[in-house]
Amino acid sequence: MAVTGISANRLELLSIADAVAREKNIDKEIVIEAIEEAIQKGAKSRYGAHHDIRAKIDHKTGELSLTRHVTIVPDDWQPEDELEEFNDSAMVRLNDASKRDPEAEVGKEYIEVLPPFEFGRVQTQMARQVVTGKVREAERANQYEEFKDRVGEIVNGTVKRVEYGNTIVDLGRGEGIMRRDQSIPREVFNVGDRVRTYIYDVRPEAKGPQVMLSRAHPGFMAKLFAQEVPEVYDGVIEIRAAARDAGSRAKMAVLSNDSSIDPVGACVGMRGSRVQAVVAELQGEKIDIIQWNDDEPTFIVNALAPAEVAKVVMDEDADRVEVVVPDEQLSLAIGRRGQNVRLASQLTGWQIDIITESQDSERRQKEFAERTALFQEALDVDETIAQLLVTEGFATIEDLAFVESYEVAEIEGFDEDTAEELQTRAREFLDRKAAELDAKRVALGVEDAVLDVPGVTGAIAVALGEGGVKTVEDLADLATDEIRGGYEIKNGERVKLTGVLESFNLSQQDAELLILQARVAAGWIDASELPQPEPEPEYEEEIFAEAGEEGAEYEVEAVDGDAGALDEDLEPTQDA
Repeated sequence: MAVTGISANRLELLSIADAVAREKNIDKEIVIEAIEEAIQKGAKSRYGAHHDIRAKIDHKTGELSLTRHVTIVPDDWQPEDELEEFNDSAMVRLNDASKRDPEAEVGKEYIEVLPPFEFGRVQTQMARQVVTGKVREAERANQYEEFKDRVGEIVNGTVKRVEYGNTIVDLGRGEGIMRRDQSIPREVFNVGDRVRTYIYDVRPEAKGPQVMLSRAHPGFMAKLFAQEVPEVYDGVIEIRAAARDAGSRAKMAVLSNDSSIDPVGACVGMRGSRVQAVVAELQGEKIDIIQWNDDEPTFIVNALAPAEVAKVVMDEDADRVEVVVPDEQLSLAIGRRGQNVRLASQLTGWQIDIITESQDSERRQKEFAERTALFQEALDVDETIAQLLVTEGFATIEDLAFVESYEVAEIEGFDEDTAEELQTRAREFLDRKAAELDAKRVALGVEDAVLDVPGVTGAIAVALGEGGVKTVEDLADLATDEIRGGYEIKNGERVKLTGVLESFNLSQQDAELLILQARVAAGWIDASELPQPEPEPEYEEEIFAEAGEEGAEYEVEAVDGDAGALDEDLEPTQDA
């Protein structure tokens, strides 16, 4: 847009502003303000940049006024900014103003109307840049306002260009970018193609708002089902979780708020019509639709469909779950390149480890034999008694030594005297072990103060001494990797670092807490800086409270594995 001069037809300015506002879909007032600023800059380049010149366009008549302002300032005026200085072209001190104007006071302005002038080439170019910049800023602000509240929506657009695998999509009132990793593999777009995408983020950036698009996001699949399934759109059926391996396989968990409606059947549709429409949009991606269940073990079993599950062992402290499957179901449970278990893990939020029944049986037999031998040696009893203790659930000598005596006496074939004798032997064994560990700790030169650090046992103190950690300060100075073990890059190669307590399998959180406790003991930090434990949640249902126990086991009936797959075309392909 060119500005030829301020003497131009006053209605011409309004018509130009109106046309630009309609074309760019921005407020007309913003365009008029940009023109005013452009004229003002042009006038300053004509009369001098140090002058306080202001341009004003009447928004109704188009009348332009160009004025120079001089403001009265105090006699002792001081600049607020070190770079600022007194400007005698835009300021006048009160003492000097009073000589010419008896009514002079601080803050009063003298306004001089400037005559019209013609814009030269330089002023025209400057004005064009000012107006273009203001319009562009307004466009960006409009685009951000347009899309910031549309995150999670499906939008239609036209492919504008493709750059380095990233697809730029024209959305009508703005542009969006679909990065290579957010597109479905093997899906190719050409300029001019119509495309449906999902807005998963809108970021305000200096070069303009970035509307991030995706066709690989799980939310895209969920929104497609909302378009195809009226019950989902109306909220009768909820999509509680979704996980995708874009272009290959997906899992979706659904829940019905109406007991009379089958959520899986409603999403699949008559002869798979509804799910097929979504599959077609996702380039043939196979979709397993499963039923959501608030009971975590049951939901995990459902998520691993079509594989059958025999048992689930949960460890909530580590957010891990061990799933036992029949030997012939192992390849089906894992899926091609681990796809089935990976998607199930994403869907449920649990780290899932899969083992076969034979592996579980071998492991249990090995643990049984090891615990039996431990009890035989520690308690000096025969194999039958040791096996009875293991069978009753005693895993360690500590379990036996500190349990209520009646729990031991209730074992078939035992009485109170037998229970007391066994517990006495167990405590004596623990005392001997503690004495041996303490002697070893002293021999290694580990200070007594190390044992006073919360979380440090005799065995841990010995391990620390073997690793060269002999004082509280030594322990406080360690990093978590030095405790748990880790990896580092040396000469371009990834090298394994052995942690001093690696054999104890401490979690990251436990290792950090141990270091912090040592720093408190050493006086480096205050105890108030230790992380505070979260309050225990109160569960209404007892089953969830019990599920928090480490290693809690759940026997699960095998479930039908074809959840959500009514047509043969929808059956997931599983390879070993």
